[in-house]
Amino acid sequence: MNTEPSRQKTGETGVKTSFEQMANGEEKYKMTAEDGSYYCRTVASSQGAWQNSHVHANVTEFYVVQTGWIAYASYGDDQMLSIQVMREGEHIIVLPGVHHNIYMSANSVIHTIKYGENTSSDWTPSPELDRLTQSLTEKVLFQKYG
Repeated sequence: MNTEPSRQKTGETGVKTSFEQMANGEEKYKMTAEDGSYYCRTVASSQGAWQNSHVHANVTEFYVVQTGWIAYASYGDDQMLSIQVMREGEHIIVLPGVHHNIYMSANSVIHTIKYGENTSSDWTPSPELDRLTQSLTEKVLFQKYG
């Protein structure tokens, strides 16, 4: 499985395209501008899976569900876990400083737009949120939050 992104510069605009196969089987198709803002189409594998929990200091993320469903898990300064199951056509905006994670159902498709002061270093893992989410199954997500 190739986990290295393939890159290609597009035109004189400074926008680069890339593809990345994630460890959980997701496929990510990205267009990234020189200022770090980007658009990403993510296609889930044939099995649902959690992504990796993280937080951004300066980046805002906009997620929209095209097909299937996702679970959006988050916590902020209060460290209270919040989970929302989101279906086709629904969206969420994640502000800087919010620890978050996404569970993508099998074969689901989402679109993500990242903007703000986006640098390659503005992605910090959130092991605390991973501990709370990684063991949550689809059954639990629907029973408690769906």
